[in-house]
Amino acid sequence: MLVPDANARLLADERPVPTPNVPELLNNEPGSFAWGVLHDRTPKLINQIRDAHPYEPHQRQALNDLLDEIANGTMQPLPQDSHDKAAWDSWGADYYGLPWADTPFLWSESYFYRRLLHAVGFFTPGPWFWVDPFEHLKTAELRDPTLNTDLAALDHGAQLPIHEQAQTKLLAALWGNRADLGFRVGMAPGSEHPEQEGLVADDSADLWTGLERSPSPRVCIVADNAGRELLADLVLTDHLLNHDNAAQVTLHVKPHPYYVSDAVTADVIACLRRLAACPGEATKISQRLTEALADGRLSLYTHWFYNAPWSFHHMPADLARAYEHATLTIMKGDLNYRRLVGDRHWPPTTPFNTTAAYFPSPVAVLRTLKSDIVTGVRPDDLNALDNTDPAWRTNGTHGLIQFRA
Repeated sequence: MLVPDANARLLADERPVPTPNVPELLNNEPGSFAWGVLHDRTPKLINQIRDAHPYEPHQRQALNDLLDEIANGTMQPLPQDSHDKAAWDSWGADYYGLPWADTPFLWSESYFYRRLLHAVGFFTPGPWFWVDPFEHLKTAELRDPTLNTDLAALDHGAQLPIHEQAQTKLLAALWGNRADLGFRVGMAPGSEHPEQEGLVADDSADLWTGLERSPSPRVCIVADNAGRELLADLVLTDHLLNHDNAAQVTLHVKPHPYYVSDAVTADVIACLRRLAACPGEATKISQRLTEALADGRLSLYTHWFYNAPWSFHHMPADLARAYEHATLTIMKGDLNYRRLVGDRHWPPTTPFNTTAAYFPSPVAVLRTLKSDIVTGVRPDDLNALDNTDPAWRTNGTHGLIQFRA
């Protein structure tokens, strides 16, 4: 397993990237998204995970104790036998002993998932070692019968003009975990993309231009969710490699389960097999990606920092170097957006180029909005959105494609 050492926080902070002078989001603001996650979503998730598995009494008690600590106690450090205790003790020195509600949203969410994995024995040698507590939720998405229709639509999409295919697959990667959308790749040439109607920002033209201008583009895709969304990411990856938009793609995944549905290597394998089980273009995509993995045009990458509780301002030097070699880094999803710009009280009109200026490569984000933080919104658009749909930042109906060269 990838394990940060005791000095991981210090190593990360050696990179001279100042954190933004903007207040962090805390959990103690009633009515905020963070408040709702801590007081509603987190207890429900603990109960759901406990009820979905034949856990033993000590695991059930550990989950109940974690639930009680979050609701009524103060944040406690990892137990003494934790393999990464030294690193987390360094990271959590400012927060242990505080009520969970009084800690930063991004930090406490990450720590919650680390504590959840400890409670179920994920890192403990024995019968539950490395058993993904979220695997049943990921598998359910891949077994959904409606997915067959989405994958079959890839056959129609393959007949579209290349530029139509490219934009459609980019949008599918953005909205990929919305079950009511599917891939929508069977549209007639020249038809409008209904998926673009919910975009708060759309820098897709700049994204494609940036790739076209590079003689041998190297693309990093930092994955978010498994299941449908990862399928869409793989379809986009295949397009980039198959149509000379990228000479090489590196798909970044988590080193171990995190945030319920975040993708790990096992999820990539499951998605390739799911594509291969559907005849036609889906099978061809699986075959091409498998060949690309074999010859090195596609590679998988992970880093312990992806399970750390920090924004990318704190990324260690070796991860920064991995990005520096990229022509373009594509950040997928809401959590990666929060980590890229910082989970802070940004005025929504703050330019995205400002919030992402420190990142070591050109960077794009494909994000369905599911939390409060957003930047790069034009003032007129902000007023219109606030007046017509006050929950637009968190209800998953809006998305964005942002790019910083």
